[in-house]
Amino acid sequence: MSVVHRLAVGWLVDHLSFINQCGYEICDSFAHPGGVTRSTSVTSTEDCHSTSTFAATLSSSDGPIYGHGDAIETEGKTAKMRYVFREEFFGISKPHIAAAPEEQLCQGCPEVSLTEIKANSNKEEYQEGAKSDTGDSKRKRKCVFNQGELDALEYHSKVRKLIWEGTLHLVQEGLKSGFLHNTTAKLSCRKNNVPQHIVCGLAELCEMAKQFPAVNESDHQTVRVLEDETSHPEQDLLSCVMENSSNCAKIIVLMGQKYLVPPKSSFLLSDISCLQPLLNYKKKYGVIVIDPPWENKSVKRSNRYSHLSTWQIKQIPVPALAAPNCLVVTWVTNRQKHLRFVKDELYPHWSVKMLAEWHWVKITTAGEFVLPLDSLHKKPYEVLVLGRVQGDVKEALRKSEGVVPIPEHQLIVSIPCSLHSHKPPLAAVLAEFIKPDVECLELFARNLQPGWTSWGNEVLKFQHIDYFTLLQNE
Repeated sequence: MSVVHRLAVGWLVDHLSFINQCGYEICDSFAHPGGVTRSTSVTSTEDCHSTSTFAATLSSSDGPIYGHGDAIETEGKTAKMRYVFREEFFGISKPHIAAAPEEQLCQGCPEVSLTEIKANSNKEEYQEGAKSDTGDSKRKRKCVFNQGELDALEYHSKVRKLIWEGTLHLVQEGLKSGFLHNTTAKLSCRKNNVPQHIVCGLAELCEMAKQFPAVNESDHQTVRVLEDETSHPEQDLLSCVMENSSNCAKIIVLMGQKYLVPPKSSFLLSDISCLQPLLNYKKKYGVIVIDPPWENKSVKRSNRYSHLSTWQIKQIPVPALAAPNCLVVTWVTNRQKHLRFVKDELYPHWSVKMLAEWHWVKITTAGEFVLPLDSLHKKPYEVLVLGRVQGDVKEALRKSEGVVPIPEHQLIVSIPCSLHSHKPPLAAVLAEFIKPDVECLELFARNLQPGWTSWGNEVLKFQHIDYFTLLQNE
């Protein structure tokens, strides 16, 4: 199960298990005699069918795989090949920055005053400044907080105890059950050959699509159902929703690269200026999860990631996509400016009533925070803001019958993926607060989920076949 433990404070989540439960089985049209299972690795940079001796092992917490059958088939049956996500991407055994012993989760104090937090942050700033004081353009920073930092420190002082105590309880349960462990197990895998950065060019393709000839909507289909592995013309792929309605995964080839599409999923690969195909899909969603590319200074300096202004984010047609009483969940950075914008401007603009703030807490396989909890620059947690679309009162009451109210504060604690911006799944976490038959949508997605529609200009990014290992028949 992807939810390892559920306590009153929140959930301990196994992100890797969730991915591998998505049912990445390819149903081939040919059969293999016998049925000896072999573990192989597929790379798609040159020869998409080259293999290696890479051995992928599934942990006991992986649980049942979505769909039926396994990698072993007998003669006369349809052969199946099963893919699993590479577990090395979740092998974070040590914190990125080690906390002092008195600040560690199992030893520190959950209650720290704002004055103490400021003092610790000043100390951290001084130490970092001293390290970088090498006579070049870098210099030691004066220990004076700007207004944004003061706002962030004040917010942190309010949520710190909740995060500390809740995480401690969930970590203790994880250690008891063996999901978390104090000793680092060696992975039987070829770490040196794991692709750390795959350039798939999806965002660039979406930018290029603006130059494509306009599509006559009256002659163009809104949805294209994925068949067996095939290449699709870029213009077709970018101009309609792609849907895998089968119970097996599909492989889609785009610009010579292979991407896995899980069963019962659909997606639109497009720029924000090309959302019309999603509106033409005519679905109304009971859950909408949004992970906006927030504007910040590091993004501007590096030019690595595109970003949207707050004005552009407000133009996202959430009201047109939302069903009555739709649950809206927005990922927010730890900048208070963005949090205030979501609560005070964005949600009112969309007629969404703000209900709760939750936190995603990132830990190591040993249950430590990946960063010191009181670090000034980066925190080991991120914020989620939850709200519901307001509309017809009677319809909203009907839709909310039998649905558990959203609690004010919950924690989602997990070992994060080492791939940048690979957020933990919310499907299992939100299940108790929504009806089982609702349509779900993720905006600015970078991966796909069974039962969900996903949109973004990098919507297939983490579906690239090189992030997976193939368990294949002989």
